[in-house]
Amino acid sequence: MSGQRTVGFVGLGAMGSPMSRHLLEAGWRVVGYDSAASALERHRANGGETVDDPADLRGQTDVVVTSLPTAGALRATLDRLASSATEAPLRVVEVSTLSLGEKEAARDQAERAGMRLLDCPVSGTSAQAERGDLIIYASGGDRDDEPYVRPVLTDMSRQIYDVGPFGDGTKLKLVANLLVAIHNLSSAEALLLADRADLDLEAVLPALVDGAGSSRMLEVRGPLMVAGDYEHATARVEVFRKDLRAIRDLADWLGVPTPLLSVTSMMYDAAAGQGRAHQDTASVYAVVRRLAGAPE
Repeated sequence: MSGQRTVGFVGLGAMGSPMSRHLLEAGWRVVGYDSAASALERHRANGGETVDDPADLRGQTDVVVTSLPTAGALRATLDRLASSATEAPLRVVEVSTLSLGEKEAARDQAERAGMRLLDCPVSGTSAQAERGDLIIYASGGDRDDEPYVRPVLTDMSRQIYDVGPFGDGTKLKLVANLLVAIHNLSSAEALLLADRADLDLEAVLPALVDGAGSSRMLEVRGPLMVAGDYEHATARVEVFRKDLRAIRDLADWLGVPTPLLSVTSMMYDAAAGQGRAHQDTASVYAVVRRLAGAPE
């Protein structure tokens, strides 16, 4: 397509794949990289192009989106982007969930290499990403970045919140994940109480979702808990435990007491200890059922 907009995308996993697909559907030329051959194959099947090395993205586009599982993966990606033979300006839109310190270190690494890193984590599960139902907490950008970055963010999300200077996006994402962690466990407790009270969970769940005590986690993960379906994970226990550590780091740094986080974290640790690290975080329901002596 003549004049077609191009964006790079590094990390084509559970979150990156649907986000990049929405960009393709919006008419972008999306050139992607992932360390997994299956992810690259899926991206090509969706209509995208691929490269063998992130360094090959530089010079093809003004913007590269990174959606990565660890700070190490982000550091390695920035190293490869910096190794490119071209010194063309590049904005890196970082959408991963990492700690504040890890994001700040990545920003400094990018700046040393002449790149600009924006902190734009997303809120939502991979299932929400598939539907385009993601929220983006954008931070660290300025007026010069707007025409480059805003169209990309718009076409892979439902809503964008501009929240301030670099790092404020991650701070807000960690606050949001604190609520996610607590609401997920509270949903499990409520459904266990309903079950032990001999209520029909199939009938109870829609009534609870429609009531004053509802939450997005009850709506999204309640059906998984009722069905005992944890294998098709949209947010794995092992990944979420990393997020919980980042929340604790922020709270400790600020001296903020988080008693509910402390209790909630133990349940996710217990889930991992029971061999559920690969399962969906809805599996905390199985953990509390075991505590109650109920069959799983």
